[in-house]
Amino acid sequence: MLGQTAGQMLGLPVGLSGGQYWSLMPLLLLLARLHQGTGLERIRYVPQLASPSLAGTLTQSTFTLEQPKGQFSRLNISDLDAIWLVVAHSNATQSFTAPQRVEDIPAPADFTRRGYYLTLMAHRALYPGNQTGNQLRVLRVGNDTSCSLGKRGCNAPLPGPGPYRVKFLVMSDRGPVAETEWSSETHLQQAEALQAAPGPQSAGTVVIIAILSVLLAVLLTALLAVLIYTCYDTCGSTPISGPEQPVCMRRYDTHHVTSPPATGGS
Repeated sequence: MLGQTAGQMLGLPVGLSGGQYWSLMPLLLLLARLHQGTGLERIRYVPQLASPSLAGTLTQSTFTLEQPKGQFSRLNISDLDAIWLVVAHSNATQSFTAPQRVEDIPAPADFTRRGYYLTLMAHRALYPGNQTGNQLRVLRVGNDTSCSLGKRGCNAPLPGPGPYRVKFLVMSDRGPVAETEWSSETHLQQAEALQAAPGPQSAGTVVIIAILSVLLAVLLTALLAVLIYTCYDTCGSTPISGPEQPVCMRRYDTHHVTSPPATGGS
């Protein structure tokens, strides 16, 4: 009976005997698994960016999403099912294939090759529809700068300006269960290089630059003169100092000049 039911579900002929059905059971189970993998429940929800008034909604390597509150209260989704966020390049959404096993979940290290990866794993208990209080609940994509790119679920900074698209994927221990719609394209901020003003400099600008250059030269000259004078005044004179003050004096040698001997008075 089980074999006939699976055969009818997959469109196989119904005239086969029971023994023939049981001999085809491994193939039937494989086809049923493939059929289940392509029959994901579609949740009519589009992930949204957080309010633009929130500081840091878009940066050069992150963007912030609203939490999908109350979107996973389906009968075929259990509290133990994992809810993943799929991050993809905008041109890779058509080639996305939901992984059938946890071991097949791509990490950020696979982003360049596959064009997508899964991150921010949660459960539906974290996304209740009746959240109370004034606490802001958001999801910041690319916010973990310390995790390894090869680690499954790593929320590493995004590698470029995008554009990116995201969706939520629900997976049980048997494979994918449900998914939301893809979001619209998200473009990150880009660093702007400082550029000189185009065109020739005005006459006023040239005059100001010349005056500042002359003043700088005069200032440097005056500073050098003060240093020279201070050094000469310190080491080239014999000031009268107290016992505790050192005196810097020059020594003069009168080469071959001797004083006449003193003569006593008669």
